[in-house]
Amino acid sequence: MASDTQNKRSSTEWFSSLPACILLLLVVIFSTSSDIHNQILQVGESFWPGYYKLRVDPVPPNCEPNINVEEQLQKRLAQSQEDDDLGLDLFDAAPVDPNLIRTSIENARKECVQKFDSFNEIKVRITPSVEAFRSVELFVSQAIGVGLVSQKFILVMLILLCAMTATIKRHHIAMRPVVSRLDHYVASISQVIANAILLASSLSFQTLVHSDGTRLDPAASMLHNVWVFGFGLLLAISIYTLFKPSKDLEPRGNIGRAGLAIPLYCTMTVITGIFFFSAGHNAGIGIYLDKLMDLADMFLNVGLFVWIGMMLKQTRFAPLVLGLFKPWKMPPEMLAFFVVVLAAIPTAYTGGSGIFVIAAGAVIYHELRSAGARRNLALAATAMSGSMGVVLRPCLLVVVIAFMNREVTTDQLFGWGVWVFALSGLLFFTVLMTVNRQSKLQLAPISVAFPEMVRQIRPLVPYILCMAAVVLFYRFAINVKLDEFSAARVLPVMMLSILIYEHFTKPNSVSDDGLTSEPHKGIETSIRHATNQTTAEIGALLLLVGCTICLGGMIERSGIIEHFPQSFDSIWGAMGLLVCVLIVMGMIMEPFGAVILVSSTIATVAYNSGIDPVHFWMVTLVAFELGYLSPPVALNHLLTRQVVGEAELLKAESTEGTFYQRHERILMPMITMGSALLIVAFGPLIVGY
Repeated sequence: MASDTQNKRSSTEWFSSLPACILLLLVVIFSTSSDIHNQILQVGESFWPGYYKLRVDPVPPNCEPNINVEEQLQKRLAQSQEDDDLGLDLFDAAPVDPNLIRTSIENARKECVQKFDSFNEIKVRITPSVEAFRSVELFVSQAIGVGLVSQKFILVMLILLCAMTATIKRHHIAMRPVVSRLDHYVASISQVIANAILLASSLSFQTLVHSDGTRLDPAASMLHNVWVFGFGLLLAISIYTLFKPSKDLEPRGNIGRAGLAIPLYCTMTVITGIFFFSAGHNAGIGIYLDKLMDLADMFLNVGLFVWIGMMLKQTRFAPLVLGLFKPWKMPPEMLAFFVVVLAAIPTAYTGGSGIFVIAAGAVIYHELRSAGARRNLALAATAMSGSMGVVLRPCLLVVVIAFMNREVTTDQLFGWGVWVFALSGLLFFTVLMTVNRQSKLQLAPISVAFPEMVRQIRPLVPYILCMAAVVLFYRFAINVKLDEFSAARVLPVMMLSILIYEHFTKPNSVSDDGLTSEPHKGIETSIRHATNQTTAEIGALLLLVGCTICLGGMIERSGIIEHFPQSFDSIWGAMGLLVCVLIVMGMIMEPFGAVILVSSTIATVAYNSGIDPVHFWMVTLVAFELGYLSPPVALNHLLTRQVVGEAELLKAESTEGTFYQRHERILMPMITMGSALLIVAFGPLIVGY
């Protein structure tokens, strides 16, 4: 009976999760097809040297190889004499030299013979085996072409489809979730207004690009139509949800709290809409949203990383890894340290702190709580779990920085990122063991804990082998290394391999008392559940990214940056002011949009003021992470609230104790990252680089 219930498909799954899953799989297939095509070409070249000539059937040369030289010479001479008799030569010309004409005809005949020899050689070499091979190769080549053309369409459809899902599920990122009917109406009305602004601006942009008489590429014109149709449908859905409040909402509410339930993307859209519309530039938001297409592959990777995290959440891998620490019976503070430091590795592969919190925050929180960690400490560690890994290879955010700023390279940033990570980890440990410690620093005896930890490693071995097999397959079969450029297409395959392993072995999760507590879900169910969670998260995140870029465009066009000095005489003063600006950006903006804005505005100010580019971007990354952990917005805390649940947050807020203990989840991350920022920003200036 439970199985039947589990296998039922809702309408949301049919019309949202299934299309989103197909789109994400297409991204993986199209991005991998290029690697496969390169390997196919190498195989073809190794079996048939000069394979590139055999890819298409040769066309017979348009010449005569058996031409009679003397006969052709006489024709040329006769034609020349005829032209002289008719007076067609306007200028006095030298007498015709028959030897030169003969040489020219002979050279043309030889060249024609060579063309026919090459034609016949290629024709002979195109055997049935070559035809079969090249049919596969050309099919993959065509798939690459389709992938390149459809990349922007996939991104737009993914954003709009998932944004609609987030609207239906009321899952947009806000300061507070919708709890009362007043919250619902305030949040829903704000979405109707924001979506109407997005639709109006997209329509204005579409009209603008067609008004100058320029003939648009059909694909570009269709892309504008998709934006307009999608925002129109999103507006219709938001109007529908406005009149369909959830039945479990509280009957009353508080207007102040209701204002906090407004999604962040709505606030950004209304602010930018007022700015652009009042300036008579109605198409402004549409123009900046269209700029997402310039980095379509990057934002598609963001969606893939969220999907990867949600698939990881469906596996037993994370609980098994965290289970390695249980035999040591660590105090909660020490366990939180190891969890956050270990989380830096998947954070680096998922591309950003917020993405990782969405993907694995719930697992981290519940594992820490089950190990005895107090709520505020578990919430603080969950919010920080994605903060340290953003400076490590192969973080997508660092790749974007290097792509948009030729003054730095990924090797430079990742090289210094290791030191910044070590510093942040040391500071985190210090704060936990001094300010935060509320329990005795006592571990289980090594003789007891170590053998138990070794036994806990055994269930992890198949997972490690699955991951290693995928990495080795890509490395040797497709010649692709797992790095910052390939992670987005390799990791989904890795997660799918783990789900397949669990499907065939059907492991059950085991509770602390040794009883089987949760039956294993099949691979289809696991992927379906992962995609169900992914769609709303992608919609909330990517729509926020797009609106952040629009907000950055508003700041850029407002002229505020022009009042900012183009350089500072004092490098200390420059660094101090830039640190403050970067923290504020981190407080109110999503990371990818913030990086785009910083790259086009204040990065040049830093360079002109004598700040080393690598140093500046290390400061930027740490400042952003501090901003994401700091009120008033504190994006990572909002995402933690979203994945952990409002009930846990309310219980943590009602905790008794000192001021620090009551607000530990906010203060502890701020102290750690604030100390790291001061050292990273001003330490190199003290020692003179």
